[in-house]
Amino acid sequence: MSSTPSPSRSWRYLRDRDVQHAALVTVLALVLSAGLVWLGYLIHVCHVAMRSPLAPPRRMVTLVFGRRLERDAPEHDYQQRLRRALSLAEQRQTDHLLLLGGCSGGQCSEAAAGQAWLQRHGLAGGVRVELEQDSVDSLENLRHARRLLLAEAGDAGLPPVALVTSRYHLARCLLLARRLGFDGLPVAAEPALPRQRRYLGLLLLEASYLMWIDLGLRWAQLIGHRRMAARIS
Repeated sequence: MSSTPSPSRSWRYLRDRDVQHAALVTVLALVLSAGLVWLGYLIHVCHVAMRSPLAPPRRMVTLVFGRRLERDAPEHDYQQRLRRALSLAEQRQTDHLLLLGGCSGGQCSEAAAGQAWLQRHGLAGGVRVELEQDSVDSLENLRHARRLLLAEAGDAGLPPVALVTSRYHLARCLLLARRLGFDGLPVAAEPALPRQRRYLGLLLLEASYLMWIDLGLRWAQLIGHRRMAARIS
């Protein structure tokens, strides 16, 4: 679903004790390092954003992350993700698209809107399109995708997957995917890293999200806080 949590979703998270615990640890690390820890995460987010390829090295199941719709239609960033998925299908680098994203305030899900967009733009009939329509954020996207893929694979386990999303969003999706047991490879939606001011703001925000998630998990593992660590599992 939406790469950036909505205000109501963020408020619900902030009322959670484990999330507050992780936030406190993150703020302390930020203050004690004079911002250097956050800078490190920003460099990592930018590195993944700049270096991620436009296609996987071999044919893979492709997970396409949704984004909040505008009038029940994909907005600019989501359209770029769908264009990349369409390109992979046309080049026969995938024959299975799993579109991720539930309802984000409109009448249809992000996944359903993405499927309609792909059909309007000539997606080949031989490509399997599967919808995950129950999620409300990137973590739930991947949890539900894991459930669907494991139900199909059985004892074979999770197949390797290509994670298609906007460049600013790739580092967070990659961290979450590996935490959930995926063999996931990032695939960038945009041909190159955009240089607009809006995009810089998104990179800065993603560095903050990534620091919050990663430091919270590391701290939980360090102190043996199982419930907190299990939040992303």
